[in-house]
Amino acid sequence: MSDVVLAIEQLRKGFGGVLATQDVSLEVLRGECHAIIGPNGAGKTTLISQLSGALLPDAGRIRFNGRDITRMSPHRRSHAGLARSFQITSVFMNLTVLDNVALAVQAHDGHSYRFWAAARAQRRLRERAASHVEQVGLMPRAGEIAQALSHGERRQLEIAMALATEPSLLLLDEPMAGMSQEETQRMVALLGTLKGEKSMLLVEHDMDAVFALADRISVLVSGAIIACDSPDRIRGDEAVRHAYLGEAD
Repeated sequence: MSDVVLAIEQLRKGFGGVLATQDVSLEVLRGECHAIIGPNGAGKTTLISQLSGALLPDAGRIRFNGRDITRMSPHRRSHAGLARSFQITSVFMNLTVLDNVALAVQAHDGHSYRFWAAARAQRRLRERAASHVEQVGLMPRAGEIAQALSHGERRQLEIAMALATEPSLLLLDEPMAGMSQEETQRMVALLGTLKGEKSMLLVEHDMDAVFALADRISVLVSGAIIACDSPDRIRGDEAVRHAYLGEAD
């Protein structure tokens, strides 16, 4: 099996006269956490949206586990093993933590959103959901509705829902957005436990989190990759510091 789980080739997306992604090419290796950083407006979310299928590229190709998914629907990409978490949480606020994850398990299995299935089937479903709730550290809150969770806990829940789809690649779009320092530390620790087990493409503004998690970093500026290297080399790259890192507060 190839070590490359995701291969992006010359990906281009324009809006009017503005190119949001300009011939972007990069690879994510199996088990790797590959971070994408860049200033606001660099095209990071546009790139993630093309990878998830929310946006179709104008040109270029996306290969996932050796399969061309460039024109594949988001639903089919999810079933192929690609899961996305969003900048804004997308959980069902009026359902419990466990029910949210059970819905994700059920949807991935191809069933309708029904909770009146046979008791044995539902027990298996909820046992699988509970394992993911435990994995992200939310078992003490499993029976509480999502509305009662803190912002950081909702992001943990979203990760559990993504894991419930049994992905081989997680697309993480600013998972630390809006978090307190303590919540960020918990999320970094959680994602750290997934390293090696899941491939991850991480878009994040928190540079401490990026340098703690990333095996490699790609720097996106004005829709183009200007550097791709190890964290240490990126930290010392003069062009990167000038374009982005040097602009941080």
